[in-house]
Amino acid sequence: MRCLILLLTALPALAQYDLVIANGRAMDPETGLDAVRNIGVSGGKIKAISTKPLKGRDTIDAKGLVVAPGFIDLHSHGQDDENYRYKARDGVTTALEMEVGVWPVDPWYKAREGKALINFGATSGHIPARMAAMKDTGTFLPRDNSVNRSSTAVEEREILAHVREGLDQGALGVGMGIAYFPKVTREEILGLFGLAGERKTPVYVHMRNPGPVEPGVVDSMQEVIADAASSGAPLHIVHITSMAFRQTELALGMVDGARRRNLDVTTECYPYTAGMTQLESAIFDKGWQERIGVNYGDLQWVATGERLTEATFQKYRAQGGPVVIHSIPEEMVKMALTHPGVMVASDGWLVDGKGHPRAAGTYSRVLGRYVRDQNALPLMEALRRMTLLPAQRLGVASKGRLKVGADADITVFDPAKVADQATYDNPSKYAEGIPYVVVNGVAVVSGGQLRTGVFPGRGVRR
Repeated sequence: MRCLILLLTALPALAQYDLVIANGRAMDPETGLDAVRNIGVSGGKIKAISTKPLKGRDTIDAKGLVVAPGFIDLHSHGQDDENYRYKARDGVTTALEMEVGVWPVDPWYKAREGKALINFGATSGHIPARMAAMKDTGTFLPRDNSVNRSSTAVEEREILAHVREGLDQGALGVGMGIAYFPKVTREEILGLFGLAGERKTPVYVHMRNPGPVEPGVVDSMQEVIADAASSGAPLHIVHITSMAFRQTELALGMVDGARRRNLDVTTECYPYTAGMTQLESAIFDKGWQERIGVNYGDLQWVATGERLTEATFQKYRAQGGPVVIHSIPEEMVKMALTHPGVMVASDGWLVDGKGHPRAAGTYSRVLGRYVRDQNALPLMEALRRMTLLPAQRLGVASKGRLKVGADADITVFDPAKVADQATYDNPSKYAEGIPYVVVNGVAVVSGGQLRTGVFPGRGVRR
């Protein structure tokens, strides 16, 4: 009798879970699982993946829908409630500020604990650390003191100490935006790579110069790959298409070459033909048209949606604010998205509904436009770029997988209906076709609607 009781207790079909996602097409890029399964969730973890029915306190009927690991965005500048809502509707369960990073680190994490819809995290940022040490008056990006000159020896030591402090507090690596500091020395950058190498943590870098005009993207890639090789630091190059433009194939070939020689180098892209940054930043210093390969009319002022002229360029540059840069050929976007190993990341943020559509539609756009409509890459491969590869880059084994023991970060979508709705003129439109999103076992999107009063997001640290 005792053996019978033990046997009945062990049967997963009789277990009571907090949540069951039933009858969905479960897809896990790590194991290759692609089959109808029932998933049991308790205590914020995946506890069962079964062909047999499971009993739960709450049940999601996912028949006809894909059940995947929650999407991980390695490049998400919008780190507030407004942006987390759009991320959740786009299937993102973890959004990380890895390029610009943050400093100081501890207060940033503490400000979000218990208040976040989705998981959050950041690198220890060279940009904010350098701005603090050099007393730059910029806010998100540098504007004056750290742009116009090189750091002194004292300032350089202070910058390095700031970044080190952030790593001590559990930041997810070193964030770096070399392009925003035209006067930063190669020695200062190499020193930061050396710190990352000592800590065996990645550098997430916006490289020094874009485009074909020397010194351009080739020189920039040679700098960071050489720094990675000499320091031993893992390297992640952000938004490869908005640095390389028509040289994207060449840039991807350099990443491939480094990897063939056992260097830990990865990259990412977003599925749009335009980037966005602050108009007052050093990106638009003298010679920007030639470097980027665009002119005034290719710039779109976010606040009004207007295309710029020389006069409005000067006006808004003095004022400061975000501008969309229409600069990336569509064929380069598709080349990067279909290149093995390139991750999907948004580089997005919205402020009061204004910004770039990538903040609201990156992941649904890949699934709808490039997977379903264009057959540019298989669904499983697209999911791998959104889940497993970012988790591996982070060194986090509990995310990016649909397996027993993993965090219950789960995205449920309709492959026939998933689509982005945000546009350059109206960037704050929610994605469609993603009816359920679960973060640490709690549904934050249910029936295609955001739930209110739930904050299951947790800080991700090293």
